[in-house]
Amino acid sequence: MKKTDPRAWMWSEALDMLNRAERMHRQMFQPVPVSDTRRRPGPLCWEPPVDVLETERELLVLAALPGVDPDRISVAINSGVLTITGERVLPPELHRATIHRMELPQGRFERQLALPPGRYEVAHPRVVNGCLAVVLRKV
Repeated sequence: MKKTDPRAWMWSEALDMLNRAERMHRQMFQPVPVSDTRRRPGPLCWEPPVDVLETERELLVLAALPGVDPDRISVAINSGVLTITGERVLPPELHRATIHRMELPQGRFERQLALPPGRYEVAHPRVVNGCLAVVLRKV
C-alpha cells in the first residue's frame, strides 16, 4: 500500500481511537471496592494494561507496572481467572514537592483476566523492565 493510501491511515486512526476509548472506559468504570479490607485494603483505583501471549506450552502475561514494588504484587489463579493485585505507593517526596505533572496512577490496582480453556500453574512471576511478567505453564 502507498503511504497516501487511506486504508493505512484509517486503520491506524481506528486502532488509536479504540485504545483511547478503552483507557477512558477504565477511568470511568473503576472496579467497585470489596468490603473485606483484610483481603483488599483500601479501594481499587486503577487497572494496569496487559498483553497476553500464548505458546505451545505456556501463557505469558505482561502487566505494565512501572514503579510498583514487586513485594506489593500478588498473582493468583481462581476458577480460570488470573488476578493480579497490588499497590503503587506515592513516593515520600510527593508530600513536599510541587507537582507539575502526575500521569502514573497511584493506589491499589487489580486486573482480572479470563484465561483460555485449560489448566495452568504460575511458573515464575518476575518484574522485567517495569512490567510484571507472569509465565503460566499449561498442565
